[in-house]
This record gives sequence, C-alpha cells and structure tokens, in this order.
Amino acid sequence: MINHPLQSNEWAKARQQMGIETILIDDFLLTLHKIPFTSYKIGYLPRSRMPNAKVLEKLYQIGKENNIVFIKIEPYVEKNPKTKNQNPKLVKSSHPLFPSWTQVLDLTKSEDQLLKSFHSKTRYNIRLAEKKGIIVKEESNDKGFEIFSKLYFETTKRQKYYGHNYQYHKTVWENMKNKIAHILIAYYNNIPLAAYQLWYLNGIAYYVYGGTSNLHRNLMASNLLMWEAIKIGKRLGAEKFDMWGSLPPDYDKGHPWSGFTRFKEGYGTKFVQLAGSNDLVINPVLYQMYNFFYLIRETLLKIRF
Repeated sequence: MINHPLQSNEWAKARQQMGIETILIDDFLLTLHKIPFTSYKIGYLPRSRMPNAKVLEKLYQIGKENNIVFIKIEPYVEKNPKTKNQNPKLVKSSHPLFPSWTQVLDLTKSEDQLLKSFHSKTRYNIRLAEKKGIIVKEESNDKGFEIFSKLYFETTKRQKYYGHNYQYHKTVWENMKNKIAHILIAYYNNIPLAAYQLWYLNGIAYYVYGGTSNLHRNLMASNLLMWEAIKIGKRLGAEKFDMWGSLPPDYDKGHPWSGFTRFKEGYGTKFVQLAGSNDLVINPVLYQMYNFFYLIRETLLKIRF
C-alpha cells in the first residue's frame, strides 16, 4: 500500500508533466533531477517506506546507469534509535528537503475530545472567529484553487519565502484534485481571508499548503480554518492528521519557524521525529563538489546587500 501522497501515481504524473523523469522500483517512486549545465542528475526518494538493503542496492545500480551523483532518501517513517545504518554509501544529508520533525493529531478521538485537547488560546480563537462571522467552505474546484493560489503567493511575498511557482502548484492540483487534494477557504463577508490545501490518502490527512490575507487578521480566520480542516479529515476517514513539518518540541522561540510550530502545537498535536534525510552516494568525488557549491550558494543567498 502506498503510504504517502508523494509516492502516489498522481504525484508521478504531476512530476512527469513538469519534465521530471520518474522510475518505479519495487513500488518505490524515484524522481531524477538534472543538475544545470551538466550531464549529471540527482535522485530523490521522498516519503517512502524505509528501503531495505535489496532496494538500496537496486537504487545504487540505477544511479550508476543514469549518471546520478547521489539519491536523497527521506522516508515517512518514525525515527528508531536502535536502527543502525549498515550501508557505508548511505550518509546523513547536510541539506534535507523535509524537516525531520512533524506534528501529528490523533483523529480517532471524537470532535468534542479533540476540541478539549486544544490549547485554551486556540479554542478561544476558534470561537472568536465563529462569533465574528467567519465562514469556512470546501471549494475543491478550479475556482477554489485560484483563490488559494492568490492567498498562498500573497503570503510567500509577505513572509519573503520563495517556494514553487504558480505553474508547479497548478500542475500538482490538476493531478491531485478529485482524488487526494482538497481546498478549504475561510471567508468574512465573502472576502477570502485564508485558504488551505489538504491532502488525504490511506487513513492520513495532511495540511500541505496554506495562505492568508493581510486583511482582518484580528478575526482569527486561520484558527477556525484549521479546525474545519481537521473535521474534514475525520469525515474523509483519516485516523491521523499530519501537520507536514515542524520544529522539535524544545524549539527556539526566536526561530523563523517558531510561529507556525506554535500555531500547530495549539491543536493538541504530538511531536513526531521522522527517520530524517540520508544521501545514497553514487559518485563520491562529485558528491563532495556538489555539497561545496551548495554551501557557497546558500551563503550567498543569505547575504543582504
């Protein structure tokens, strides 16, 4: 059974439409990404099961045959301190794509039990939004996507976060809609104030993307929107609600991610540490060069002129 949307057929089709090569190996979906101005590639195995020694050997051989420098592996598996890495070619990644922590909510509880488990400030904000007239609607259609994308990109600009472009999100939506992806929008007097994209697959709901307006922020639309997303997850049949990413429980309150980590924590979630990010090194020399130039690039991006 596919255990994550990023291993689904829908995701594979989206990536193929973006011009990204995909390979299926024993039900593991691998994507290949070209390194600009070279003939080399990077492999990515996102949110799969934990690959065993046999699968790792197959991945290594595919890497050798396809000019791959390394394959980044980020399983959707909880970290097990007792598990020892026996493969010398598998090294801890110095630049993970996913955070190693997430927050998960148990949806087997009743709605009343869930609401009681929320932090008091979160419950207060939910009630405030309801009292002030915030209305949440599911609009899992192309019109809803356009509203969502407008709010999403408004947020990335405001927070100076540079994610994927509109065409990327449109392609993902076109392949995930009616199957995996759902869009929820919070309105005030017919003005969209916040929108979330929720994914559901095989008993787990995921809060993947969100966007908010700068208008009427005192009405706490996002708090009510998350509560409605959780309830929709339950109605879809989810037993878990994964908040997609988080700082660890002892997070630094001054960290740029502390705001959304605290927001998610308000819903009575459990902090979960995942197995983390490892690189299966195919070409050791080019792997060291790649990491060196990656570090230089990251340093330059942080410089403010």
